[in-house]
Amino acid sequence: QVQLVESGGGLVQPGGSLRLSCAASGFAFGDYTIGWFRQAPGKEREGVSCIRTSDGSTYYADSVKGRFTSSRDNAKNTVYLQMNGLKPEDTAVYYCATRRSAILSVIPSRYDYWGQGTQVTVSS
Repeated sequence: QVQLVESGGGLVQPGGSLRLSCAASGFAFGDYTIGWFRQAPGKEREGVSCIRTSDGSTYYADSVKGRFTSSRDNAKNTVYLQMNGLKPEDTAVYYCATRRSAILSVIPSRYDYWGQGTQVTVSS
């Protein structure tokens, strides 16, 4: 079955960096779109970025554009989210999710399978 496992979260100071990983299994990795989402306490889940695994095309929400970069390693069935210039408002649980479509989207309801999430806390 489809399985997504996030890792790499933690506590970082403002201005710092983290790299999240999303290890995927149970589906043809190269035919899907994988998105990154986050949810802060009391807030709705927010789309952060997505990547088309076939060609590496990406999309970023305005809130993270220029600071976050998504990439993939198809040989390892893994997608990464490099987060630089982190701000306190980036604090949230970060999730990866996948859907069998080549269309880039960061709308949570369009995704079918979700990981368990990893906590990112940006604080001094």
